[in-house]
Amino acid sequence: MSKDTPCVAVCMIDPKTKLCFGCGRTLPEIARWHAMESAERLAVMALLPTRMVDAGLQPIAGSSKRA
Repeated sequence: MSKDTPCVAVCMIDPKTKLCFGCGRTLPEIARWHAMESAERLAVMALLPTRMVDAGLQPIAGSSKRA
C-alpha cells in the first residue's frame, strides 16, 4: 500500500489555525496518517489546498517526499 504524504518536512503547527504550516494537516491527521486507508488519505489531501487558502496560510516550499 502506498503511503503518499503531503509532508514537505516543515513540521510546525500554526497556533491560530491548528494546521501545519508545511502541509495543512491537523495534528490528529498527522498522527493517524499511516493508519488511514488510502482513500481517506486521498480525501484529506484533496482538501489541503483549499484549507490552506481558507486559513490564510501560504504553503512553505519544501521537497515532497513519500514516507
